[in-house]
Amino acid sequence: MILRVHIEGAGTAALNTARARLALAGSLFALAFVIIGIRLIDVSVVRAADDLAVGPKHAIAAQARHGRTDIVDRNGTLLASSLVTASLFGDPARVLDPADAARRLATVLPELSVAEVTAKLSTNKRFVWLHRHLTPRQQYEINRLGIPGIDFRPDEKRIYPQGAMTAHVVGYSDVDGTGIAGIERNMDEVLRGGKAPIALSLDIRVQQIVRDELIRQIDRHRAIGGGGLVMDVETGEILALVSLPDFDPNAPTGGDPDHRFNRISLGVYELGSVFKIFNHAMVLELGIATLGKRYDATRPLRISRFTISDFHPEKRPLTVTEIFEVSSNIGSALMALDAGAAAQRAFLERVGMLRKLPLELPEMGDPMLPSPWRDISVMTIAYGHGIAVSPLHLATAVAGIVDGGIMHPPTMLMREPDAIITGTRVVSERTSAIMRSLMRLVVETGTGKNADVPGYIVGGKTGTAEKQVGGRYKKKALITTFVGIFPANAPRYVVVAMLDEPKGIKETYGFATAGWTAAPVAKRIIARMAPLVGVPQQDANSPEVRRALALPTDAPRSAGTQTVAVN
Repeated sequence: MILRVHIEGAGTAALNTARARLALAGSLFALAFVIIGIRLIDVSVVRAADDLAVGPKHAIAAQARHGRTDIVDRNGTLLASSLVTASLFGDPARVLDPADAARRLATVLPELSVAEVTAKLSTNKRFVWLHRHLTPRQQYEINRLGIPGIDFRPDEKRIYPQGAMTAHVVGYSDVDGTGIAGIERNMDEVLRGGKAPIALSLDIRVQQIVRDELIRQIDRHRAIGGGGLVMDVETGEILALVSLPDFDPNAPTGGDPDHRFNRISLGVYELGSVFKIFNHAMVLELGIATLGKRYDATRPLRISRFTISDFHPEKRPLTVTEIFEVSSNIGSALMALDAGAAAQRAFLERVGMLRKLPLELPEMGDPMLPSPWRDISVMTIAYGHGIAVSPLHLATAVAGIVDGGIMHPPTMLMREPDAIITGTRVVSERTSAIMRSLMRLVVETGTGKNADVPGYIVGGKTGTAEKQVGGRYKKKALITTFVGIFPANAPRYVVVAMLDEPKGIKETYGFATAGWTAAPVAKRIIARMAPLVGVPQQDANSPEVRRALALPTDAPRSAGTQTVAVN
């Protein structure tokens, strides 16, 4: 019995000893994990903050960002995003041989200047950037070099998957993620928030169509540039905005700086006879003339040293309807004189032609206006000379005139389907209906016949203007423009196509005017985009369409200006 108790006591003691040893080992392991955790926090947070504190301000900004938010088109297609990359930096205090380190780095990054890197690594600073946004392969190769004092920081690189296609809208940001142009600059603070993607009004499918057709026509007519846009007349949303030549926002500092110039929103031009839309709308709205009133276009007008003539003179009195159909400068000038300078200026102000437009782009042009606004100015402005505006001004004003007389502010942001959109009445519904009919007439029988698209009831107006070079108009340097609407009986979209200095070719009989150069671009754009955006085809000769586009026999009186809200 005594022996059994002794054995049991010895077993218990051994068990207790084992438990004590296990508890001690567990405590040691736990302590080790705590020490490792503290060390990781020290290395990744405290020391990183210390290193950044001695680095340049842009290094702090790069590390502090939580991601620049994406930009997408109205269908969710990615237009701009940010990738996490590694960027190379040096701590000169830890670099043993700056010259040797620079030479070795140049074997992986040959674009680096050995002299510049040597100079950077020879300073007394604790942080110097050496190269931003490495590829994984570059990071791997540099890491293999094992150079003391050379390390990497997490960084962020902005990328633009659509490249040049959306460059003038999306814009670009610099190496530190600061917006420099386009939406990137205008909405820089919002984009820095890193929240939900910003949805633009652009439809990348329509954008590509506009760009393709403009490039095709610019090449065909050897123009120096061009531009185009598509706007929803009911909402002011811009589905496409293209300026050519363009640039790659992924490498924005390369190439010709002129390619970064936005011809649609920043460029202002004398746009020629497209201004007859506003001249006719003005005299009809104010009750100055009826469609049947005649003006004598028998011979050119001479005022002081100026002569106003027609490109294709009719040499007879013309009705207000005929003046628009044949695009008579003489008749338009006489109509404008009947209205006078005060009325003309007030009407152009009403349709937004005398001020910078509100749009979510920093590249916006101010109109160039005559001063003083004399009778000769009144006459030339009637057919688009003596005043310079952007193609965006043109599209916005035309959209307002044809959309029942309600003008909406243009926008590059997608509107919610149930958004209440505030618009301003610029003309009466009656004047709006007349202008739609006149614009259809131009495409059916006038200067815009090359813009007609069977099934889509296109209306529009051509404009050809000589450019001023050294204070003089240069006959062979033209700006040609076509502004179109479709369907003309119930407009949904405005399309603008513009070419800068197109040349006549054999197929156009040597002509380089808008009817030959700009109108065909709009035709192809409409034909390609209409099925994509869900515009159904119609029979142009159906009673419903003919009734909607029938011209009345009298003209409306002024309805004044009022602000309204429409869904």
